[in-house]
Amino acid sequence: MTNQTCVIFGAGEYYAQPPVVPDGALVIAADGGLDHSRAFGIHADIVIGDFDSLHGARPADTAHTITLPSEKDDPDMLSALKVGWTRGCREFHIYGALGGRIDHTISGIQLMTLLAHHGGIGFLYGDGTIVTAICDGALSFAAHDAKPGRMVSVFAHSGTAQGVNEPGLKYELLDGTLTDDTVLGLSNEFRPDTPAEINVHDGTLIVTFPAEVPMPTVTRYRSLHGDLGALDTHVSSLLVQ
Repeated sequence: MTNQTCVIFGAGEYYAQPPVVPDGALVIAADGGLDHSRAFGIHADIVIGDFDSLHGARPADTAHTITLPSEKDDPDMLSALKVGWTRGCREFHIYGALGGRIDHTISGIQLMTLLAHHGGIGFLYGDGTIVTAICDGALSFAAHDAKPGRMVSVFAHSGTAQGVNEPGLKYELLDGTLTDDTVLGLSNEFRPDTPAEINVHDGTLIVTFPAEVPMPTVTRYRSLHGDLGALDTHVSSLLVQ
């Protein structure tokens, strides 16, 4: 089964909107994310990390706990994604990966593109904003009561993104080209009661949109597959002894 949903709790910032766990979703707590899942009263099916950011009690050493070395190449969030992927998940909802340390925020956005390049989709939940990535495909948003001043922005993440279209938005880009050193897609808006789409025919886009907007449906223009790689359970070979 390769369509299960995974919800991941990270150790970063949490905001007013409480996490939502769909029925049947796989729940993973990544390191200090276990503190947050406990605080919300949400049971984690799997706990993974080196536990350097965990403030509460360490999880019991069971088959549902994966302890990693601290001096490794993969961050705990990537390890959590790999575990979810191997269990058939292709849609990931990630809390606690935005805000706080800027390097962790950038890392989280990079990981959304990793998912997109392999045919998955990930959503990072921030302060009233969701961040995702799409590769050679489309995000379709249903018509809704769009609030003024709530921005949707689109950025190229692949050097050049070609065949970019934004029908239904306030500023409609048609067959455009975005590059990763321009910001043409910044600060657009949904139009009230108007369906909208953001698509790219050749390349990868980072998309940010308001958290209150209905979640988009995903269409892919070509088959993307592969896995995220083996779980990194060893001390980095790059470490200077």
